[in-house]
Amino acid sequence: MLMPRQKTPNLTLLTLDHGSFDLSADGSERGTVICFYRGLHCPICATYLTELEKRVDDFAERGVKTIAVSSDGEERTRAMADKISATKLRFAYDLPLDVAREWGLYISTSRGKTSIGIEEPALFSEPGLFMVTPQQTLYYGSVQTMPFVRPHFSELVGALDFAIANEYPARGEYEGAV
Repeated sequence: MLMPRQKTPNLTLLTLDHGSFDLSADGSERGTVICFYRGLHCPICATYLTELEKRVDDFAERGVKTIAVSSDGEERTRAMADKISATKLRFAYDLPLDVAREWGLYISTSRGKTSIGIEEPALFSEPGLFMVTPQQTLYYGSVQTMPFVRPHFSELVGALDFAIANEYPARGEYEGAV
């Protein structure tokens, strides 16, 4: 399990239009929001990523970079970026599923074609949303077993405003006996 205030797994992937992404060298002032999504086959992911695309500038104004990540290959990732008309959001592809597991993501098996007629990969990760500090420690994390009911980006932006103004630390860090 990932723990707040502790180092996250490394994440080094190719992106569609921004070369190689290396979390340890992302160079943001306050951190990076990593949105792991299921893939092109998921209509809910397309809607969710459209919302993130709209918030890229909001995060950037707060010193936070954004990236969307899936285990889809380059072609399917490009199709997703095109589908949501992405111009600002970085997209990384070919997430190894063993790395997805290191991040605590759940892995699902294919059920064939989805409601939008796109074949699911044989295996793929379920959604996760993380904010990682510039020191590569976990600040915020949310993982899901299903594609439904995801955290709202507008709420995360608002929470960042509060956290910045109040120097609010990452929470959930206690590992001792209970």
